[in-house]
Amino acid sequence: MYELLTDLAAWLTGAEQWTGPDGIAHRLAEHLEYSLLATLVAAAIALPVGLLIGHTGKGAFVAVNLASFGRALPTVGLVVLVFLASGLSMWPVYIALVALAVPAIVTNTYAGMSAVAPEVKDAAYGQGMRGHQVLFQVELPLALPLIMTGLRLALIQVVATATIAAYVSFGGLGRYVFDGLAQRDLVQVLGGAVLVALVAVVLDLALTTVQRIVFRHRPA
Repeated sequence: MYELLTDLAAWLTGAEQWTGPDGIAHRLAEHLEYSLLATLVAAAIALPVGLLIGHTGKGAFVAVNLASFGRALPTVGLVVLVFLASGLSMWPVYIALVALAVPAIVTNTYAGMSAVAPEVKDAAYGQGMRGHQVLFQVELPLALPLIMTGLRLALIQVVATATIAAYVSFGGLGRYVFDGLAQRDLVQVLGGAVLVALVAVVLDLALTTVQRIVFRHRPA
């Protein structure tokens, strides 16, 4: 075990491991590109849906159950299926990652909107606000902490799952995992897994810190 950890440390800190198209820096940039783009697309899809059903109260059952169905999708199977159907392009990776991120954003957005007290909304309407004003000036600000939590959870899930890009011969940190398995190189496999875990942890801590700073003056 000590020898394995020593080899792993040498692999992670070796200067040659950080340069070139197969270096950690390049693979990290690819991994972040997949993850951030997929999360942004998922947010563009899921936020309006969550806000709409939370504001109107209509379609909640269907939306929440579809979100649960999305969580149950086998991500690798979805990637392979769309990969073969799309003519061996990069789109299946993004489709799978977006499908993974949407449920967390939809459910947390809906939960945040539903948590707004009815009397607060009634008071806003009583002051003459219209529906869209109540949505954007009352409900959305109050629901924002839960919405941001959903975005954070979605991003971390996507980062952890973006290793599947390497399964269909693309880049990212998953390249080390799949190449290491093919070459029976345990150090490379562990190195890739550690890097993915570190990226997920760092992003989680960073987003949690930002969330606390933004909402530290808000009432509990």
